[in-house]
Amino acid sequence: MLLLSALLTISPLSALASDVDNLRIWAAPDHARLVFDLSGATKANVFSLNNPSRLVIDLDDSQLQLDTSRLDLSGSAISGIRTGKRNGDDLRVVLDLSREVDPKHFTLAPNDTYGHRLVVDLEYPGASAIQNPIDPIEAKIREQEIATDRALAEAQASGDRDAQATLVAQEKAMPHPKRDIIIAVDAGHGGEDPGAIGPRGTREKDIVLAIARQLEKIISSTPGFKAVMIRDGDYYVGLRQRTLLARDQKADFFVSVHADAFKSPRPNGSSVFALSQSGATSETAKWLAVSENRSDLIGGVDGNLDLTDKDKVLRGVLLDLTMTATLNDSLAVGGQVLDQLGQINNLHKPRVEQAGFAVLKSPDIPSLLIETGFISNPDEEGRLRSSNYQRTLAKAIFAGINAHFRRNPPPASMLAWQRDRQRGGETNEYRIQPGDTLSEIASQHSVPVQSLRQANELNGDVIRVGQVLHIPRG
Repeated sequence: MLLLSALLTISPLSALASDVDNLRIWAAPDHARLVFDLSGATKANVFSLNNPSRLVIDLDDSQLQLDTSRLDLSGSAISGIRTGKRNGDDLRVVLDLSREVDPKHFTLAPNDTYGHRLVVDLEYPGASAIQNPIDPIEAKIREQEIATDRALAEAQASGDRDAQATLVAQEKAMPHPKRDIIIAVDAGHGGEDPGAIGPRGTREKDIVLAIARQLEKIISSTPGFKAVMIRDGDYYVGLRQRTLLARDQKADFFVSVHADAFKSPRPNGSSVFALSQSGATSETAKWLAVSENRSDLIGGVDGNLDLTDKDKVLRGVLLDLTMTATLNDSLAVGGQVLDQLGQINNLHKPRVEQAGFAVLKSPDIPSLLIETGFISNPDEEGRLRSSNYQRTLAKAIFAGINAHFRRNPPPASMLAWQRDRQRGGETNEYRIQPGDTLSEIASQHSVPVQSLRQANELNGDVIRVGQVLHIPRG
């Protein structure tokens, strides 16, 4: 009765006060994110204090409706949270900090999942988002490979055959450092972005993280490979930041793991996507690309993101020959992965689809986005929740990646060294030039086309500029 009486005496002005209904915290290796769920829009003032280190968050005309002592602060720079009233009706939240932070904050308007929100990011200066970084020596070897590939692409573009021959000779003369092939494994969504949610309440972000962790174990336990996890916890990483992290780690390949969804529960099956040069290859792919790219809007990383103007960005990167080779490699790996997924699950589409996913827009890293199944389909949701099925999916994804790199190992990799040792030096090498065809190469080297196909494990006569062919001797 006392509570009812108090409610009845609230003035009209006080009725406009904003409640802090919930406070959510996600800890990442390089930052922590706090999200205040608000009942309405409110003004916030955020500033730092030193000795001791604190962050103060003042919310105008706001009431706290939760017990902050029950929040899990583990893994974050926050050692404690204190709250109190300020200027009568304002709320002050004080974060006690255990390390230096670079704070940023912004507000978000309501969406389909949440109402008004205040987001406070505590970024850790000098910290890395990657918990299992590449070895510095392997990074240096990879940098040299990348520099050689770029120089070769420039020579091809300018038609400088002398420069091409010099670069190819230099590459052949280099010893095999036997480096690992680096695979960047990206679990989609995370943190305040749950992704799709199944009929039983299964969250995409949880399923794909479990699959990604299984994939990481399989990759890193395979000699000649190393996995780098882009996200290894329940936190959000911006879409473009994911590709930047992969490039920082000198990744040879980037794979983003997702679980599909649709407004109807009927669609089912796995899908594999590569970047499209001129837009999605189907209306479903186009719809899905917009849905996945909208994650940055949910995360609030880029409030001005334009999801419709993709061609302008793509035209620039596609001018580089490197992008064409990257797309070809992406499609080649995608075909291998799709074949493997087809052995354990229905395929939603029988070919590698192409769409404008933001996480696939790296100009020099072959990339795929894998939709493991439809979490909106009750049967597939049930399978996706199974740890055994998650491991089966991870094994299928890696089997496709592994098959590609065993046929086309990077020159300085352990796989290339193993291949050349097995062949016992019984082949010559030829790097494909613009305008080359397989039949012309076979004729020039006086070998049957079929022998050339077998020596390089080619399916048909598809070759690409810059690819190294092994020419059988005799």
